[in-house]
Amino acid sequence: MDDANLLQGIVGSTAYGLAGPDSDVDRLGLFAAPTIRLLGLHTPAESRVSKAPDVTRHEAAKYCRLALGGNPTVSELMWLPAELYEVRTELGDELIGIRTAFLSAKRIRDAYLGYATQQFRRLEHRGDGTFSSDTARRTAKHARHLLRLCWQGRHLYRTGELLIRLEDPRPFRDFGERVAAGDIDLARRTLAEYEAGFDAIRSPLPDQPDEEVVERWLLRVRRAHYDVR
Repeated sequence: MDDANLLQGIVGSTAYGLAGPDSDVDRLGLFAAPTIRLLGLHTPAESRVSKAPDVTRHEAAKYCRLALGGNPTVSELMWLPAELYEVRTELGDELIGIRTAFLSAKRIRDAYLGYATQQFRRLEHRGDGTFSSDTARRTAKHARHLLRLCWQGRHLYRTGELLIRLEDPRPFRDFGERVAAGDIDLARRTLAEYEAGFDAIRSPLPDQPDEEVVERWLLRVRRAHYDVR
């Protein structure tokens, strides 16, 4: 029995509406390894990464652990616009149906601000804007994603809904260009403002995710993909 691809879609800049002419098309998916293979001495790899096309796939249990931790990249697979899904199965649709079970206030706040801070740390080492055009493009990209993570995370923290497609990408592009031109303080101030903004919100999200709901889904996956051979 082979791995079963349960859900896959186009994520990243293309999904956000931030892709440029040189942007790669990133795909994310999750698969179920045959249950019997998880019980032996040598268990299968939990993640598979391929290039051309760029596809990252996580085994169902690892996917659940990452999503329960609030991982922004992983979580967006459950919230994509319908047209961005390339593989949808019954179990994949069930996962989408329980996506709110993965949410918790503290983990969402920590994960989104944490990933945004990682983008800022990259910006801090870019200098004063007097670098190559290639470095400037990467700097603008990091800045765009810093703002995007802050914006998405705050909306999710405030409403319980993760918005993937940005209604107007222009402010994010403009922000990236300003930071790439040397305005690192803009990125620093923006991150601080969003941190304060999170603190001012009374989130409707629970203190802890609903792991029982997630566990029941994962056990359905295991039963559906048990291989007796």
